[in-house]
Amino acid sequence: MTQSTPTQSPSPSPAGPKPRRLSWVTTPLLAGIVFNSIELLLLPSQGRDTILASNKIASEMLGQTLPAPTDAELQGMVWMLFFVTAAIITWLYLTRQAALEGRRWAVGSTVVIGVLSLLIVPFGTVLGAVMLVGVFDREVRAYLSR
Repeated sequence: MTQSTPTQSPSPSPAGPKPRRLSWVTTPLLAGIVFNSIELLLLPSQGRDTILASNKIASEMLGQTLPAPTDAELQGMVWMLFFVTAAIITWLYLTRQAALEGRRWAVGSTVVIGVLSLLIVPFGTVLGAVMLVGVFDREVRAYLSR
């Protein structure tokens, strides 16, 4: 007689399955990560031109000529934009991971990101609205409150 050992099946997660609308939170966060990563990659080649164009637009809006930034100031601004964009990417990534893991703090962080995204017309507005609808879904809130 041969003895068979019982096979162990993977145990389900303690909170149950992930809610359907959790992807309404995580997908816009992933889109933000991708968009900001592309922006970060283009920053060394486009940053200087973008800053100079912004300076020109500000001069026209104010009706007076603003002094052009020096090369050292331009380099400092590009580095500042680099670190701010890197921090935003990190924030989006950590929030997405927390949402996937069902962490409580993901709710507040997602709400802040969603509200700030509403200001970025037109795509950010759509992504922010989708995120806010997703995070205020009853099943998603229950999943994220463990």
